[in-house]
Order: sequence, then C-alpha cells, then structure tokens
Amino acid sequence: MSNRNRPYRNGTYGNLSREDDYDPFGEGYGSDRYGSSQVDDTRSSNRYAASQFSTSSSSRAPPPARSANANTSLNSNGGFAPNAPPARSAQRGERSYETSADREIGKVLEHIKREWPAMVENDCVPVQLALQLLDTSSVGRAHEYRNFQKTHQYLQDSLKNIVHEHHQGFNSSIGTFHKIQGSIQTSQKKVRALKESLAASKAALCVTDPELKKLHATSRMYDKVLQTLNEVDELRTVPDQLEARISEKRFLTAVEVLQSALRKLRKPELDEIGALSDLRSYLANQETALMDILVEELHEHLYLKSPYCQDRWQNLAKNQGIFNDVLGDSQAMSPFHAILASIDWERSAAEDPQKNPEADTFSYITLLVEALNQLGRLEAAVDMLKQRLPVELFTVVTETINDVDQKHPSSLRGGPSGSHGLHMYGHRETQMRADVIYDLLWTLYGKFEAIAEGHRVFHEAIKALIRREGAGNNSALLGSFKELWNLYQNEIRSLLHNYVTTDADVYQFRSSPRPGMGLNGRPDAARDHLFKFSEVDAKSPEMATEYEALDSIIRAAVPGLTSNSRKGDNKKGSLIVPRSEPVTARKSAGSSYGNSQPSGTYKSLVEPSVFNMSLLLPPTLVFLQRLKSIVPPGSDLATSTLTSFLDNFLVNVFQPQLDETLGKLSDAVFGEADAFQQDPDWSHVARRPIFKGTTAFFTVVTAFCRMLGTIPHDQALSSLIITQMLRYYDRCFSWYKALVTKTQEEASESQELRASAVLALEASDLHNIMQSLWKAESANLDLLKEEVSLLINFTDANKLQVSDIIQDRDTISSLCLLYTSMKWLAVKVLGLRHITRNEADSSRSSLPKPEKKRWTLLNDPSKATAEEGPVYLPMTQETVQSFDSILSSYEELASTSLRTLHAEVRCRIIQSLQTALSPETAPYLLEQEVTEPDPEILSLNGEMVAYDEITTRFLREKEVAFIRTGLGLLINSYLIRKAPATAPMNAKGCGRMQLNILVLQQNLKNIESGVDLVRAANYFELFDQGVKAIVEKAKADAQATDDQEANNKFTYDELKALVELVYSEQLADAERGVAGAAKRQMADTLLGLSEAMWQAS
Repeated sequence: MSNRNRPYRNGTYGNLSREDDYDPFGEGYGSDRYGSSQVDDTRSSNRYAASQFSTSSSSRAPPPARSANANTSLNSNGGFAPNAPPARSAQRGERSYETSADREIGKVLEHIKREWPAMVENDCVPVQLALQLLDTSSVGRAHEYRNFQKTHQYLQDSLKNIVHEHHQGFNSSIGTFHKIQGSIQTSQKKVRALKESLAASKAALCVTDPELKKLHATSRMYDKVLQTLNEVDELRTVPDQLEARISEKRFLTAVEVLQSALRKLRKPELDEIGALSDLRSYLANQETALMDILVEELHEHLYLKSPYCQDRWQNLAKNQGIFNDVLGDSQAMSPFHAILASIDWERSAAEDPQKNPEADTFSYITLLVEALNQLGRLEAAVDMLKQRLPVELFTVVTETINDVDQKHPSSLRGGPSGSHGLHMYGHRETQMRADVIYDLLWTLYGKFEAIAEGHRVFHEAIKALIRREGAGNNSALLGSFKELWNLYQNEIRSLLHNYVTTDADVYQFRSSPRPGMGLNGRPDAARDHLFKFSEVDAKSPEMATEYEALDSIIRAAVPGLTSNSRKGDNKKGSLIVPRSEPVTARKSAGSSYGNSQPSGTYKSLVEPSVFNMSLLLPPTLVFLQRLKSIVPPGSDLATSTLTSFLDNFLVNVFQPQLDETLGKLSDAVFGEADAFQQDPDWSHVARRPIFKGTTAFFTVVTAFCRMLGTIPHDQALSSLIITQMLRYYDRCFSWYKALVTKTQEEASESQELRASAVLALEASDLHNIMQSLWKAESANLDLLKEEVSLLINFTDANKLQVSDIIQDRDTISSLCLLYTSMKWLAVKVLGLRHITRNEADSSRSSLPKPEKKRWTLLNDPSKATAEEGPVYLPMTQETVQSFDSILSSYEELASTSLRTLHAEVRCRIIQSLQTALSPETAPYLLEQEVTEPDPEILSLNGEMVAYDEITTRFLREKEVAFIRTGLGLLINSYLIRKAPATAPMNAKGCGRMQLNILVLQQNLKNIESGVDLVRAANYFELFDQGVKAIVEKAKADAQATDDQEANNKFTYDELKALVELVYSEQLADAERGVAGAAKRQMADTLLGLSEAMWQAS
C-alpha cells in the first residue's frame, strides 16, 4: 500500500521498460524548470481519490499531433480538444470489452508511436532526444518540449488509472504468493526426507542375502515347471484340435496346430518326458497323414471328384456344346481369365471361418498349396500329382464314357453293328450318332478344360509362392503343362482312333506292352498262376471281415482319410474286382461295339467309321482353341503346337483308313448284283432312270465331300475321292465293253465287239459324222445322206452277221441307263467342283509346309448332321485337271453309249434288210402272188418298235430324235442300192417287195415322224412298168429342176441296176436263146438310158 503513492520515475512509461532505465531529467526536472507544482500535488494525493481522478482524467484526450498544432487550442479546462484521429474511433467498438483505464493506456501508446516513434524503438537513446528538446536552434526540438511534457503527463495519468482499477488484484496476489512460497518449502522438506529414505534402501540392498537367492532360483524353477505343464496341457488338446480342423477342412489352421505342437515337442526340456512319446509318434504320423489328405483333396478338386466342381465343368460343357437342354439351366460362371485376374497372388491365402472352403474350388486349391508349403511337403505333393496324372485322366475318361453309355440306349445310336464302318448313314441315323458323340465329347472336353483350369491355378499358386519367398525359378515345383498336354493328346488320339478306325488292334491307349505279355509281345506262361484281384470274391465273409479291420486301422491311424462320404459305399468294389464281374465284362458293358477291345482302350459307344470324323473334329478344335487361353504364358508348351498331333493323325491314321473305307465302299457299290440295274427310286434323284449303283456311288462321294467340308483341307484326301471316281469310270466302261462284246461262241479272231460298238468307238469318217449329227441343232439332210452312204459302204466291206447285232433287249436298256447314268453323274459331279487356294497336301513331302496350322474350326458343328446346303470337293489347280479329265471321261462314255444306240438300230435294219433281200432266204422269182410280208420284215418291225419304246422310256426327246432321224432315209437308200441283190426277180417277186416296203413304211411312220418309203416304192413300181418307163423316168429326171422332186429322182446307176433287175428273170433262164436275147435287149435299153441321161445333161 505504501508503494501506491510513490511517484513514478520518468522514462518508465508504466512498466514498459526495466526498473533501472535511465531518467534524463531526474526527479524534479520539470518542477525546477517550468515551475509546475500541480503534478507533484497530484502524485502525492490520497489513493482514495482514485475515483475522482478517474472521472476527471476520463475526459482527458491525448495531446494533439505536431502537424495539427496551428489548428488546435486549449479548452477551458486547459486540456486539448478531443480531436482524436479516425482510427481511434474505429477501434472503440472493438475494445468495448476493455476498461476505461485500458483504453486510456492504449490511446497513450498509440499517440507515442505516432508522435514519438523513436521512443518505442529497441535502440532508443533518451539522452539524444533530451538534447534535441533542449536545443533551441533551428534544427533542435525545443519548440516541441511542451508537447512532450503533455504526453508525459497523459502517460502518468493513465498509469495511475490502471493502478486504481487493479489494486485489489495486486493485494490478493501478494497473499497468494506467500501461500505458494510456503507450499514449495513444504515440498522441499518432503523431497529431502524421501532422498534420505532412498539412500537407506540402497544401502540395505547392497547387503547380500543367501536365502533370497535360493528363493529366486526356486521361483524360476517353478515358473519353468508351470510353463512346461501348460505346454503339456496344450499338447494334450492338439489331437482333438487337429482332427476338428481336418474334419472342417481348415487345413491351414491344422498345419499351424500340427507344426506348433511339433516345435514344442522338439524342445529339449520336453525330451525327457516319456509320457509324450506316444503323442510325439502320433503327431509324426499325422504329419504324413495330413500330407496325404491334402494331396487327396487336391485330387478331389483337380480331377472333379468333389461335388463342388460339378457346376464348373457342366457350365463349360454347356457353353461349348450345342445340347444345352441336356445339362439344364445352371448358374452362370465367370470366365476363367476373370477369375485369374480377381485372385490376389501377392498375398498369402487365408481361411475364412465364416465360409465353406470348398465352395470356391480355385481358392481351395490355393489354400491347399499354401498348407502343403507350410507343411514342407509341396515338392513331394507335386511329384505325387505327376505320377497319378495318367491314372486320374484315364479314370475321368472311363467314367464319362460309362455315364454317356447309360444315357443313350444302344438301340438309339444309329447304324448296325458288324458293318466294319461301311454303312452309309441316313439323316436320322447320323443325328442319333451325333447326339451320342457330341454328348460324349462336349462332356469330356468340359471336364478336360476344368481340369486344365485347376492345374493352371495350381501352377499360378506355386509360382506366386516361389516369388513371395524368393526361391527363384524352381522348375521341379512349377512342373509343366507339357505332361498334362501329352496325356490330353493321347486321350484325344485314342478317342479319334476308336471312333474312326475299324481295326481295334492297330492302336493302343498306351505304348507299353499289355499286362501279362513279355517283352516280345507273347504271353508269359510264368504269370498265368499269379494272384489276381479279379479272382477274389469281394462278397465272401472273410474278405468283408478283413476289409472292415483294415478300414478301422486306417481310421485310427489317419483320421479323416476315409471319412469322405462322397466316395460312396462301394469302396470294396474300387479296390477289389468281384469274381462275378470280370474285367472284360466291365469293359464291354453290354455294348456290341466294344466287346473285343484290348486292355487300356476305351469302349466305343457308336460304330467306328470315317464319317465320324466330321462329328469328332468340331468339339476337339473348340477344346484346343479354349485350351490355348489356359496354358500359362512362358511355359515350355507352345500354344501354336497344340494341333500338331492332328497332322500326324491325319496322315498316319485317318488318311489310310479313309482310303481303305472309300475303297471298300466303292467295291461294295461295284460288286452289288444290282449295281447296273435300274434304281427303283430313280425319280427322287433324277429325271430319267439311272443305275442303282450310280446313285449309291454318288451318295458315297457326297457323304465324303460333306465330311471333308467339316475338316481342314488336305489335297491328299480329295485325291482319294478322285481316284474312286476314276475307278467307277473304269468299272462302267468295263460294263459297257461287256454289253457290246460278242459271246465266246460268236467272237471271231478279227472282231470281238459288235458292229455298233466298233462304229461308236473306233475313229472313222462315220464316227465323225455321228458326232456332227449329235452336235447339230437340227436335222442336217446332207449329213444324214453321207452317214447312210458311209454306213452302207461299211456293211458292204464288213458283212453283218447275226452276232454283230445286239439281240437282247435288256442290253439296249442297259445302254440307255448307262447313257443317262453317266450324264447324270457328270452333271452332279460337276456341281462338286471347287478350286481352293489351300495347297496343303500331306502326300507330297516336297511341298513347303504352311506357316500357320490348318487345324482351325471351319464350320458350325451342326453342319456335320445337316443334309441340306452346298457340298463341294475342294481341289487345287493341279488336281482339278484330273477331276476335269474324269468328267470328260464320263461325258465321253455317255456319248459312246448314245452313238452305240444310234448305230445299233441302223445295223439291225441293214442286217434284217440284207437277210430279207437275199434270194437264198426269200427268192423273188415267184410263180404266185404273195399276200403276206416276209417274216424277216415283220421281225424287223417288231424289233424297231421295241427299240423305240426302250429308248423313249429311258432317254430324252433329243436323244430319241438323234436315234430315230434318218431311219427312213436309210431304208430307202438301202433298198434301192441293194436291189440287184434280189435278182432274179419277176413281177410277182416285185409285188412281194412292194408289200414289204408298204409294211415297213406303215410301221416306220409310228417311229419317225414325217417319213415315208415313196422313193423305194416308186423305184420298184418302175419295175412293173417296164424298161420304157425306166427310160422315160430318166429323161424326166434329167429335165426336172424342182427341188421338191429331188427325192423322186434316181441316178444313172440306180436306173441301170433296175434295168438289169428287169431282165434278170430272162437272163436266169436255162435256155441260151432266151438269155442271149435278153442280153441284147438289155444292152439296147442301157444304151438308150445312157443317151437320155447324157442328152439331158
């Protein structure tokens, strides 16, 4: 309280500087110089006048700024006018929460900062400012001294207000300070006492005590004993925990429990505990058993034995195949590449107690790999998988075949048994076979793909495990897809072979010798008496007892190994083959196709046939394409070589079998007794009747072409069909030769073929004329006349015998059928002509191999069963030449048959007329008139009618017209040219000739339209009219110019022959006088005839 009235030192500015700051003016500087006593009085006033002072000073404003001295004046109270700067008024609102003293001191400080800035700097020198205030020169600041005093006074007043407002807080702080000081002193005393206690404790601890050391050692021993007892107690629960984890399929946890227990048992302090020996032996066995269980679980999921794997392969089979209704609706599965991408390979697999570990097959495989790795048996497990891979795949294939066998009754599989692949299937049978084969292959390849996916996940899990552990490239662990692919290749090749080849003993499933065979392939007699499981009766009480005992031992030693209920109750049957069900019986399973298969092969569900190739390839190629996406990148199996084994199969198996089958089918077609008989169903395939063998042969060709359209092109396969086409041509030509060849009794040394065949085959002018007539668009009279002339000349040079004529009407029908069959076949085969750019030919090793594999999916699998749609025979530019040559041969054989028919009817007419005109057969020197035609003429009419009926029934109008046209011209010409052959002839003989001509004409009008024998009739009518009429006819013909009368004209030789025929009766008279007179008359008549002809010309 005494300090409150104490005057403040100059220069302190209310605690803003240190207490020892320098005061330049001293205590009484202002009063001595300026005589101001009010300030001192105010400083010594009572503290209780603080309120009055506060009231009077609250209205005091800070001194005005130096720049505003000229505009300011003191107010009535002696203070400055309240003209504070704008900043002051702007900040009042912000300091509304401050006291008036706080505001006053703030104003003072702002005034000092503004008017006396040097006073607030850290390096302020008060003496310098004092000297400036005392300096009255023009550079001094003596004129500001009064303002400085006012600022000083205002600062003192503000400080007093602060003291008056906060004096109570100052008083209470003094008492509080004393209390704090007392508390600190008390604490010091306590700390001092604690320090002394610590020093005493330290001294006591430094003194050694033997009993305490013993207690410490005993305590540590007891701790170890307790720890050991706890570990033994934990080990006691390990078997139950282990079995529980195994039964729950929590194998990672089971491995951790087992390895933790084994580590504890290996501690030195537990080695001397004899009670743990049984547990130690049990856990050692469990380690091996757990590895076997893990391997079995891998096999369960890798080879689709687990029911959790069914959806995967069924979806794959459904998505690949075309029989979606077989598997029904199932839940859609994610693509395999999406599953691989979703797995985090950088993190170790972990179990989820809330989920079934087997529900996700791929995740379960990674868990098993992780468990085997933690168990330290991963490499051994990989070796076991490789060893069991062939057996497991063989089991998968066998089970699949048996399942499909049960779904499809043998009566609905199409095709009879025992046909050795030579049966031609209809659409219904093909569809039934396709159902069986597609069901088998889509199912099997769906399983194969699922197995490959499992092995890929197994491969990736091991690869990621090696990468995480930094073990490098361990090829022994990573294994290889090549082993799996080689087995797939063997299985596929075996299936293809079983369903394509008919020889079951050619190809074995394994290249190793069959059981019971020696190295030379012969049965080993020493092995006949060895023990065989097939001889054991599994139903006997002794075997049942032994099996139950064995099963109980396995369950006790390896819990969980035989507790898998999914394997069913038929475990005895899987270990022992019952005596009542021998191996051969199980392999055949009642199928008629697989009764003779050797050990290691598969049962065939349908009859083997090369036609099955079109059904087998599409699923196989789809599977191989999908397998490429499963093969891990960087493996030792190149995806481009996946189809290379098909090339080998094509060349070494399929092509020889195709050649053999095609040859046998062709032989069967050629060798049929009715192969060259009319097909009863010809109207379904052709417009005219054809051979039954031709229909069958083209069916074979079409079936093979359709099959070749579903497999990659190989020119060697097309060449096989072309070869058979050539064989069929040879067979048909041989049949033609058999038809036109004379019998052994009729044949002569010089000529074996009949006359019509000689004219049709051998090159001659007559042969060329016939070809020209066939090619001509309309009948050419000049060509017809030339043909008749050449034909008569030919028969003159080669007298026709009865053996030169085809007497059998069936032979004529066969020639007609041969023509229609060859024409039909040529048109049909021409429709198969297709030139491809693919030059692949496996039969020619000199050709460069294509860079890209040809085994690609060319067609929709349904095309193999489709009957409609175009069918082609793919050929190269080189092969098509042989194909075109065969087509030309077919056309030429058809033309030869038609020319033979054309020449045959003419040869028959000539031969019949030749016989009818011969006086030896029918003399024309008659004594009485004849009212009936000659039998030879009647026979000729009947043969011509029958011939025409046959050709009309089998041939088209164009071919029939080619055969008919010119018959009347031939008869006219032959009767006139061969008239001298009838000599001697009298009037009654001429009447007989005219009757024969009339009969021929009436019959010929029914065969050839617009034809008559008027020229021949007029010729012999001149005989009745006599020689004068003949001469007059010659004169008339020589003077006639009308083209219409050209057919009624006769040549000089013809009229001369007729004159000679008129005198033939007299010339043949036995009396010389009559004959001589006839000669002279005939000479005169011929002379007159000659003169008439030459005069007219």
